[in-house]
Parts: sequence; structure tokens; C-alpha cells
Amino acid sequence: MTSPDTTFSAPERTHLRLGFVALSDAAPLAAAALRDLGARHGITIELCRQPSWAAVRDKLLSGEIDAAHALYGLVYGVQLGIGGPQADMAVLMVLNRNGQAITLSRPLADAIDAGASVKQALRALGRPPVLAQTFPTGTHAMWLYYWLAAQGVHPLRDVQSVVIPPPRMADALVEGALDGFCAGEPWHAVAQARGAGRTVAYTSEIWPDHPEKVLACRRDFAALYPNTARALIRTLLDACAWLDAPAHRTEIAGALASKELLGVSRELIEARLATTDGGAARALPVRFFDGGAVNYPRASDGLWFITQYRRWGMLNTDIDDAAIAASVNQTALYREAAKAAGIAVPGEQRAATFCDGRVWDGGDTAAYLAGFAIGA
Repeated sequence: MTSPDTTFSAPERTHLRLGFVALSDAAPLAAAALRDLGARHGITIELCRQPSWAAVRDKLLSGEIDAAHALYGLVYGVQLGIGGPQADMAVLMVLNRNGQAITLSRPLADAIDAGASVKQALRALGRPPVLAQTFPTGTHAMWLYYWLAAQGVHPLRDVQSVVIPPPRMADALVEGALDGFCAGEPWHAVAQARGAGRTVAYTSEIWPDHPEKVLACRRDFAALYPNTARALIRTLLDACAWLDAPAHRTEIAGALASKELLGVSRELIEARLATTDGGAARALPVRFFDGGAVNYPRASDGLWFITQYRRWGMLNTDIDDAAIAASVNQTALYREAAKAAGIAVPGEQRAATFCDGRVWDGGDTAAYLAGFAIGA
């Protein structure tokens, strides 16, 4: 029997319902639940599969689930009340970096392979291309918009952007309802295996080692149950560390293949969940831990999403963006949990160079926004 961790006081809540969407990067939640990694921290985990990110949002807000594997941008969209209900939200930790992609239909991918630019290939359709992402303020919408703009394509004027739940992406591409999509795995691998399209870009090419899914909850949950929140962070850190081993990626791919989790063949999941690039020379592998370098909820990462909402005209109010990011990202709770686990906490600042050569360091947001040639 696992000995309980007595570093902190006992969790105020011992059974937690965690929401997730059928994606390979739900692996930390799956590992935590299937291996009962919460036992030593005094909690048990119940996985609650959701059909869409909107369902994750709604059930977090209603209290039907306690926390969730969530799009970074979903948390900020709810915090800011963009296109839906507003509530004070919390990012407890980052669950993974990289691991997303953009897939286009075979005719478009073939045209690009033959030497056409992305802009030329899309224009040759003779109509606005229909490209899907997974949530209006989510990471995939922001990756898709950023990538298109870097190719000289205006994502709001030249493209019809639609929202589709990740598990529906491959089907929609097969049916001809889409010309392409940005989402997480394994749905790109599924679309490619079905001959409907090919991956033309990886999100790690847009922002190398970008933050992707986070462990999210309502802010009042973290405030009312701080011991529970720390226990949950400790549990997911253990799960992320376990996933660093290549053999464990293989093992979790088999578990994720079950109909209760993803319902996709192990081979398709494992190929793009590997600790190497899975044969995609341009892609950085999905990262879950790397000694804790992945997991710190750096406020400047959250602030970047706010800059993109302003760039695309989704946010026009005069608010203190940096203060919002500092209130959402629970850096103090994370630091306490990481210290108890003996995990180093990275620095607050991290500069990143994007695919268009722009550098984001969390500094002067007004100057950063003014530097974009394409925006709302």
C-alpha cells in the first residue's frame, strides 16, 4: 500500500471528478487515474470524458466536474467572458507542450508539396476555405490564426473558420465538409490514415515548446480547497514525470486506445505520442515533464493569449492584462506543490521566437501588438 504524503494538511476533498476530451495529451490524467497516483496525496480521481470543449467549460462552471484537462485559451476566454459566460478561473499547471498540428485536404497538401505557397493553394480553391478549430478562444484557433497570418492569409477575412469537437475532425475532412483543421492528436494521424489529408504544419513550428493543455478549475475551487489543489498538482506532476519514459508512452497509448478514453487504435496514438518526433522531422515531440520545465504556469504564457484576443478584435476593453494573467495562473500554489515534490521551478521570463520571426518575452504588449502586419 502506498504511504500517504503528509507534507501538507489533508485534502479538503478526497474524490475528484476530472473532465477531459478524447485527445492523446489527456495522457497525464489517464496515467494518474489508471495508476492511482493520487493515493499517496490523499485523493482519488474519476475521469469524465466530455464530447467537446464547450461541455468542459459548462461542467466546470456548473460544478459537475472539479477540474479538467483544458485548452489554455479556453480558461482565458471564460475569464474574460469572450463569447460566453464569464467566471473567475484558475490554471493550476501546464500539462503538456507541443503535440498539435494543422492538416489540410489532400488536394491542398499536394499543391503545397508541388511548390505552391499556402496562400496560393488556398486561393486556387476559388472560394473561402473552410478550416476548423476546436474552441473560439482556444489554443487551436490561436495557432491556426497565427500560422495563416504568417503565410499572408487573413484568418478572419480570407477563411471561413468553424468550430468542431476534436473527435469529429477526421470525419468532417473525409466527408468533404472541411478543407483542413487545427487540433490535437490523434485526429491528424486518423485523418492521414484514412487518406483524407496530410499534416502540413506542426504547432511546435509556430511557437517552439508552446504551452498547450492546462489543469484548470474555477478560482473559487482553488481558494476553498487549497490542500486539494496542491494534492492534485502533485498527482499530475507524478503522472507527467512517469510519462517521460519511452516505454511508458507506449503503455499509455494502449490505455488511451480503449473506447472509454479515445477509441482509436494504439498504433495511431503511439506514433505521434512518442518521445522522439515520430518521423516528422520538423516537429518537436510532445513534452509532459522534463524535470518540471514543462509544468510551471508562467503568467506571461497566459498574457500571450490575451494579446492574440486583442489582435483579432475579440477583446477591446481597457483592463490590466498582466494583472488578469497573474490572477489566473496559480503560481504560488504550483510553487508550493513543486517545492514539496523537490521539483525545480523555472524562471518567470521565457523568450520565444515564432514562425514569423516575432519574439515574445512577456514584455511591452502594446509594442508587440503594433508589430503585426495582419490583425483585426
